[in-house]
Amino acid sequence: MATLGLIGSGNIGSTLAGLGVAAGLDVVLSNSRGPETLSDLVAELGPRARAATPEEAAAAGDWVVVSIPLKNYRAVPVAPLVGRIVLDTNNYYPERDGRFPELDAEETTTSELLQRHLPESRVVKAFNNIYFRHLAALARPTGAPDRSALPIAGDSPEARASVAGLLDRLGYDAVDAGELADSWRFQRDTPAYVVPYAKNPQGLGVSGDDRGAPADVATLRAALAKAVRPTG
Repeated sequence: MATLGLIGSGNIGSTLAGLGVAAGLDVVLSNSRGPETLSDLVAELGPRARAATPEEAAAAGDWVVVSIPLKNYRAVPVAPLVGRIVLDTNNYYPERDGRFPELDAEETTTSELLQRHLPESRVVKAFNNIYFRHLAALARPTGAPDRSALPIAGDSPEARASVAGLLDRLGYDAVDAGELADSWRFQRDTPAYVVPYAKNPQGLGVSGDDRGAPADVATLRAALAKAVRPTG
């Protein structure tokens, strides 16, 4: 049975855990506060889920999701992730993370920072561009006419293909946006960030918008094509 490991079990991490269990995956959750703090979430998810340390979640996962504040990315365990596919959901929020001069100057991307920290892992950017309530609500079976798509980016074509397969299991089509250096096209404040899935883009989370709006492959490709990179 395939296993989804999660380093970070906040809004996105716990949502992915729920989608994973629904898709028949085993799920290993972790956070920085210890497995015991995840007991209620594990009980809610059922017998396919268990709590562990970040090192244990990293070692257990066929895919391992890193969903923690960017400022903490250097705390991600390196050794257990050697050779593994790592999904990076991080976004850069200077007010939370502090300043990263390389990111401010548009010299690199958040996922390239994580790849540099994990030189023997295969990092793929995914799940960073969608509000967590929409991520939960918009999942659909393969072939559904109102199925949504999510962008991915990574330096390994094989890892991107594997993550596309994972997205399919979780209820989404994948749009291949290229290598990690191209992941800026769906980072914060770009046309592909959050807006395609929102009924009310100016009021995410307000009453009536929790279920979002489907965004198919063509919609995502069009949004990615509109991205303009800041000059830094």
